[in-house]
Amino acid sequence: MLFNSLAYAIFLPIVFILYWFVVNRSMKLQHVLLLASSYFFYACWDWRFLFLLIFSTFLDYFTGLKIERSSSAKARKIWLFISIFVNLGFLGFFKYYNFFAGSLAQLLQHFNLKPDFVTLKIILPVGISFYTFHGLSYVLDIYNKKIRPTTNWIEYSLFVSFFPLLVAGPIERATHLLPQVEKERKFSYSQAVDGLRQILWGLFKKVVIADSFCAGQVNAIFNNASHYSGSTLAVGALLFTFQIYGDFSGYSDIALGSARLFGFELLQNFKFPYFSRDIAEFWRRWHISLSSWFRDYLYIPLGGSKGPLGKKIRNVFIIFLVSGFWHGANWTFIAWGALNALFIMPSMLFKTNRNNIEIVAQGRLLPSFREALSIILTFCLTVFAWIFFRSPDIPFAFHYISGIFSRSFFQKPEISIYLNFIYIAFFMLIEWLGREQKYAIENIGFRWHRPARWLFYCTLFLIIIYFSDTEQQFIYFQF
Repeated sequence: MLFNSLAYAIFLPIVFILYWFVVNRSMKLQHVLLLASSYFFYACWDWRFLFLLIFSTFLDYFTGLKIERSSSAKARKIWLFISIFVNLGFLGFFKYYNFFAGSLAQLLQHFNLKPDFVTLKIILPVGISFYTFHGLSYVLDIYNKKIRPTTNWIEYSLFVSFFPLLVAGPIERATHLLPQVEKERKFSYSQAVDGLRQILWGLFKKVVIADSFCAGQVNAIFNNASHYSGSTLAVGALLFTFQIYGDFSGYSDIALGSARLFGFELLQNFKFPYFSRDIAEFWRRWHISLSSWFRDYLYIPLGGSKGPLGKKIRNVFIIFLVSGFWHGANWTFIAWGALNALFIMPSMLFKTNRNNIEIVAQGRLLPSFREALSIILTFCLTVFAWIFFRSPDIPFAFHYISGIFSRSFFQKPEISIYLNFIYIAFFMLIEWLGREQKYAIENIGFRWHRPARWLFYCTLFLIIIYFSDTEQQFIYFQF
């Protein structure tokens, strides 16, 4: 397995010790160590795809220099096109070839044609969507003259391949991370402690919430949906909502905490999205690095929210459909994106999509009645959309939804859920109490007296150890 808690618990301290206590006198050696560690980390999954990562890195490094040094606008566009075409070509082949071949074959069969398309047993390289977007944003920023290309191959390679973010993000920008790579770093005890605290909370989200109290029952319910009552199907959708959040935001916390150990601050990827008061706010707080990437490199170039209403609606649907398709080669992801586009329409049409910028109930312990209703409604819409995300195909999703909205919805669920929701309630309480901080764990325990603080951290650690035998692969590794 590419990533599990035990392997990472061994790998991370070794790199940390070498980084700060063996090669700490040379920034160049530190970079070489981190890059070698990142390539080793990636090769643990499949060493053959390491060459694809290196090729993609070299392509964008080389084209970035060519764009900068080109004397004509035409030459700059040619080099930009080469980078985009090759990067998206690789991504399209590995991720979407069989999808397009199969979809075209099904379409032609409706016209009584019998196509003989060849499908391939293609293995999707882990993290290809993430490191491809790293490189594309770098080249696009150079083309738009937001940054100048680096001439240091090692530093650029580290920006693309830094192991905490390599396989599942966040999607970093060269304008944010590359300057941190280029400058000298000194060990900071407080930063390292913050990193460890964030890793601990990320592991709790992943191992305890996502894997132990959600994944098993979600799989059982979705794999046998026709045998369960509407109430149980609703529970399955609800548990998946917490599973995917605990899984992906847990990975992001582990990644950001690990980066802090080496003196880097990565982009925040989640900001308490399930406390959002409308879908527009949700997408400002969920997978922030991807949402902002599509906003800056697709939505704004298309015209954004400027122009006539029809153009605005078109741009919103394009951005969400592309976001859905980015997640996987399945019509269910496109349906999920389309649903979110529909959900965001009211706030866009009535120009309320920027109303909820500040965190909910800022400066107050509890939300107002109106805020609470808005949070509940937004959360229900999100749960509904996640059904399509989790379903294997569109007919299954509709069958699952019809099962929820049946008379059996009012029956007692066939599975025991009390312990699940006790842990989920504890998890969401910590998130709520820490929502005004950048990361929830910074406000919980950090300000307590030392004995209480250590008791809290040790309790979390023991809970993680107790449930670690149920650990599963990260959901977003498939994207």
